[in-house]
Amino acid sequence: MLVLTSALLLAAIVAAALVVVRSHDNRVGPVAQDKPGPVVLIPGYGGNTALLAPMVEALRAQHRLVTVFTPTQGESGDLRVQARLLKVLVNRALHNTGASSVDVVGYSAGGIIARLWVRDFGGAKVARRVLTISSPNHGTAQANITAITIGGACPASCVQMSKGSDLLRRLDAGDETPAGPRWITIRSSSDLVVTPTSSAMLTGALNLLVQTGCPAARTAHSGMPAHPYVLAALGSTLGSGPPKAPTDVPC
Repeated sequence: MLVLTSALLLAAIVAAALVVVRSHDNRVGPVAQDKPGPVVLIPGYGGNTALLAPMVEALRAQHRLVTVFTPTQGESGDLRVQARLLKVLVNRALHNTGASSVDVVGYSAGGIIARLWVRDFGGAKVARRVLTISSPNHGTAQANITAITIGGACPASCVQMSKGSDLLRRLDAGDETPAGPRWITIRSSSDLVVTPTSSAMLTGALNLLVQTGCPAARTAHSGMPAHPYVLAALGSTLGSGPPKAPTDVPC
């Protein structure tokens, strides 16, 4: 009887331990890559969605369903608020299409919003690909950001994208490209807003440089969404195959 009781007690302890382990196992596995779903585009600082029109057109020519995220306050407020709103938009897109995942493309500040969504708001479970374009992933000077605005003010999101900000220190701590999606970045060596250029790169991502495919390009920050290299990369990085650099770009 004593042996039986001990065995039952041991079984109960093991079962309880398994429950605890399972309840704390929140690891995210890779999102399925074979079936591209809708694409969500996120504009940059200032919230100008018109700049994304060339990318919308290029993606629709590839028969992709495209949704453009419209930020509040011209994307000048807390970027974490925008990440929460992105979650709502993505959930709606998944519900309306029946897809199991989305591809997210963030231009400039939009890339930071995408990263926050993946890391803190459940995006890791439904993001198939995350592409950031000219995003200050490791920060830039406040003067660079205010230079592209009228009035020279540096509101909340400007501060958050500045080099050494609390938000970026937390976002860049540990794994810069959390499990779930595949990550891609694109940058230009002529970008004077995101400096140094290497700030746009992410460890663990496929990091692309416009000048690798178009050596003579002098593409400024605002010209990135319309540049032929970037438009070609939408197809080479967001397709059903593994992300790769575009080739034969009509520079």
